[in-house]
Amino acid sequence: MTFMEHGPGPARRALAEWARAVTQARWFALGVLALILVNAALLGAETYRGMAQEWQTGLRAAEHVCLAAFTVEIVLRMCAHADRPRDFFRDPWNIFDLAVVVCAFLPLVRENTTVLRLLRLARVLRTARFLPQLRIVMVAVARSLPGTVSFLLVGALLLYVYAMVGWLFFGDADPEQYGSIGRAVLTLFLLMTLDGLGDAVHAGLEISRWSLLYYVSYVLIASFVLVNVLIGVVISSLEEARELERERVEDRRPPGPLSAAGGCDHGRELSARIAAARRALDDLEAGLRHVPQKPSTRARRGA
Repeated sequence: MTFMEHGPGPARRALAEWARAVTQARWFALGVLALILVNAALLGAETYRGMAQEWQTGLRAAEHVCLAAFTVEIVLRMCAHADRPRDFFRDPWNIFDLAVVVCAFLPLVRENTTVLRLLRLARVLRTARFLPQLRIVMVAVARSLPGTVSFLLVGALLLYVYAMVGWLFFGDADPEQYGSIGRAVLTLFLLMTLDGLGDAVHAGLEISRWSLLYYVSYVLIASFVLVNVLIGVVISSLEEARELERERVEDRRPPGPLSAAGGCDHGRELSARIAAARRALDDLEAGLRHVPQKPSTRARRGA
């Protein structure tokens, strides 16, 4: 028989239950969170050259200790899925944690100081695993990327059209701001934040009165309509992320006493219905046995 028919052995189930109890404990989560913060503090301390040179040996030893602790943590998380190994890779956070730990042991990464520091910086993002609100925000940002790309395309098209119009109308009179398409795009991009809008309007009015319509329409579309659309995309993604987090928590939550009581009540009701149906069948069968049978046609003819 195959492994799928037998399922995980008792040793693997015992290991998974023990590791799951450890990784789901509150002290374990707080310990890993403290370790991440210590790793971030060590990374920040290395930016001070005097401290880095004076405590070079101690900082390197602390980095090795952090790496060993992170390795033990990811091994425990993998052991928690010993009975269901595929479930470990279904969680994107597990894949991210495993990649961060494994890459630290690669020779090419360890020899490159810049890449190694970037990898250590990525460990700080692991705080999202232990902070639900931060995890929701990060998931919302990731889910809003498609809408953000569409927003950027529309914004780039709007900037290009208004930059060309500005170059046609103000290119000769104001070459510093609209002398080329690049300068016009830069000017309009800065005006999107409403910085220097008053000076731009006054300078445009000296050239033409129609410049007021140009700037008003641009500000209304770029600074109000598009920005509100982007805010709407982010808020919608944030609601989706909260719903996913709620479903994730409910899936991991064990059945409570209320749900167990509801299941018992449902089972009792079903058993009562089955018993009633059996009694009805028994009564029907008993009634059919006492019904007198009519003699057949041949028997009447013989008589």
